[in-house]
Amino acid sequence: MKQLEISDIEPRQLGRRLQEARKARGLTQQDVAEALAVARTTVTAMEKGERRVRPGDIVRMAALYGRSVNDLMGAREPIEDFAVQFRTAVRSAGSPEAERDLEQAVSDIQILCEDYLYLENLCGTRLRQSYIPSYQISGNGIDAAAEEIAWTEHNRLGLGDGPIHNLRDLLENEAAIRVFHIDLPSRVAGMFSFSDELGGCIAVNARHPQERRRWTMAHEYGHFLTSRYNSEISILGVRGRIPAEERFADAFARCFLMPATGLRRRFNQIRSAEARVTAADICRMAYYYFVSVEAMTLRLEELRLLPSGTWDRLRDRGFRVREAQAHLGLEPRPDDEHRLPTRYRLLTAQAYEDGLITEGELVRLLRTDRASARRMVLDLTHMLHLEEEGEVASLPIDLTGSLSI
Repeated sequence: MKQLEISDIEPRQLGRRLQEARKARGLTQQDVAEALAVARTTVTAMEKGERRVRPGDIVRMAALYGRSVNDLMGAREPIEDFAVQFRTAVRSAGSPEAERDLEQAVSDIQILCEDYLYLENLCGTRLRQSYIPSYQISGNGIDAAAEEIAWTEHNRLGLGDGPIHNLRDLLENEAAIRVFHIDLPSRVAGMFSFSDELGGCIAVNARHPQERRRWTMAHEYGHFLTSRYNSEISILGVRGRIPAEERFADAFARCFLMPATGLRRRFNQIRSAEARVTAADICRMAYYYFVSVEAMTLRLEELRLLPSGTWDRLRDRGFRVREAQAHLGLEPRPDDEHRLPTRYRLLTAQAYEDGLITEGELVRLLRTDRASARRMVLDLTHMLHLEEEGEVASLPIDLTGSLSI
């Protein structure tokens, strides 16, 4: 497959991609015209597909927009106004440096989402998006609404009242939400966006601990359930008045990850068996529910199972969570969360096996090197089988074929 050249791209498609990349960067046509030393009308004509774009202009615009040349020239359709939805949240980030970091993160997420749609179109399969209507927060207060909606979701998804083990796969398979793990600024926990074309999309800070990432996924899912058309960036440590939507999302996260009914039952079992509940018990409960010890303690306080201020007293006494967990034999779980969703990787492997993408495209789509990309395809498309002679053979798996008889 030959390398894509400007002459191979339909002018209007290239123009749309240039326009979307410019908007995502928050630039006007006049800003671009001045950077390229051309008239604004020239930039307008490029974006309309009415003027040929020279290779040198593509290189300069790629640098200006924080994109690669391949991104601008790719065959993927741009998601219109994706980054624009985040503009208000980005501008509230604080310093200019923080704004630039967030703008780049939003751009990275948009490219990932466009790649996901590109793979779906190549393989002829789209994520089922039969979304439930948004919940309305009742007048009973945010905490009461969070408890009610979280419990309704547990029942709807068949989760019972226990912990949720694989939250990421649950969100994609049952709620049709795309979840990416990417590097974000340290104070940014995650991002959420929704559009009719894309559906729900969550980006989680890959640098954060596993418990924090799970909390962020549940938090952003709360936004999806109640205010899905409002794109959001979750920034930690924000001072001042917290918007009602953020307070609800946090309340939903703790109710969804730690359902009141099951939590009360487990707590009472411990208390009846041991007569008192210790810090060690709280550590074990947090490990069982896959949340932080702080989140578990505060949730038990909220349910009035522990005295108010218990977590503050533990912290003031110098309680060290990691040391306590190690002493109790609560080893950290293997962090096997891939940055890309499982379905995304399966589609990439299938597209490569079917000859729909080149090895170079495979590497770019999987965000890795050639050797790792080949190994990933082998792992995803083959399974090991022990033959009669005792030798191990690799059997291909059809990832997209129908399983019905």
